[in-house]
Amino acid sequence: MALIVHKYGGTSMGSTERIKNVAKRVAKWHDAGYQIVVVPSAMSGETNRLIGLAKELSDQPDPRELDMIASTGEQVSVGLLAIALQAIGKQAVSYAGWQVAINTDMSHTKARIASIDEVKVKRDLDAGKIVIITGFQGVNENGDITTLGRGGSDTSAVAVAAALKAQECLIFTDVDGVYTTDPRVVSEARRLKTVTFEEMLEMASLGSKVLQIRSVEFAGNYKMPTRVLSSLTDPLLPLEIEANSGTLISFEEDTHMEQATITGIAFNRDEAKITVFGVPDKPGIAFQILGPIADANIEVDMIIQNQSVEGKTDFTFTVPRNEFNKAMDVLSNGVKQHIQATGVIGDAKVSKVSVVGVGMRSHVGIASQMFKTLAEEGINIQMISTSEIKISVLIDEKYMELAVRALHKAFGMENT
Repeated sequence: MALIVHKYGGTSMGSTERIKNVAKRVAKWHDAGYQIVVVPSAMSGETNRLIGLAKELSDQPDPRELDMIASTGEQVSVGLLAIALQAIGKQAVSYAGWQVAINTDMSHTKARIASIDEVKVKRDLDAGKIVIITGFQGVNENGDITTLGRGGSDTSAVAVAAALKAQECLIFTDVDGVYTTDPRVVSEARRLKTVTFEEMLEMASLGSKVLQIRSVEFAGNYKMPTRVLSSLTDPLLPLEIEANSGTLISFEEDTHMEQATITGIAFNRDEAKITVFGVPDKPGIAFQILGPIADANIEVDMIIQNQSVEGKTDFTFTVPRNEFNKAMDVLSNGVKQHIQATGVIGDAKVSKVSVVGVGMRSHVGIASQMFKTLAEEGINIQMISTSEIKISVLIDEKYMELAVRALHKAFGMENT
């Protein structure tokens, strides 16, 4: 009997009426002969509400206590869904992460899954029960509840699917799949039937919000086929239609991508650029600049070091926009003087646009087509970074949507 894992987001669990629809959908799959494990998120807005209560009491709540509070949202969800399934005649049992157990490291509010004890779950599945497990949370070696960080329910679902050797992990959400780009920016954006783990990982890291990046990493590492599909359709939609809907994230050899050059265009508005100029061009200078940035727990993305002129160079990199002021303070108050740089300047009004596709491995001219398209639109490229299956450029944020639309059309993505 094949095992399927369902994951439902906060919108899908947003009211008792929607929970009833989830129960109908889960029951439909169970009636078709599948063993079913469900991993739901907290009801929409609940985690924010709980954390907000804590922050009314303290500007810096203790992370352990935050995890105790935030984890209750998912516990409510699993209990309600179990009751909804029982009300329509299904045997269902709910578990918190610590009851399974989903074992994590010691990091509160951003824990990583170390292992999953699947014995209890398999026993219930073999008894014909539908098992419902809280997403987003686990337990550390001290027995303390931990949470996985925002979007952690996706990671929980994929991890559970991998541990149980499921046939597929279905991520039910409020969109009907992964698109070539954001349909709100490009109305001609097309839903992809398949995408590789590599492509989805690049798109998630570059700004696509469909899946949490850690869940894609987990799916790729454990080769767990994962499907993104809509929970807003009729819950009684015939199974043969639903099982082939949405977007399947799978192995490259299974996705028939040979003819597709570019799979998607991702973008990220959350970028800021910093340049340290007049830097002595000598060994170790990059570490002296980025070491203090890392010590301040600021993530760095794109990096460029210019050619040396008379022993001096300029060093440019990007950081998340909400870390821009913090990074500027780190560099201006100590680093600049220490490395004897001429100055530090920054720009928080930039965006990153990326083209992604495994087809780039076997097709030439992608970069030239991208740069030509942007030039024809009068868009200046400030920075460039590449990998085997992606090219990213940093541009002025006011041109971001124009760039995405132009590139989508230039690569014929509405027709592929």
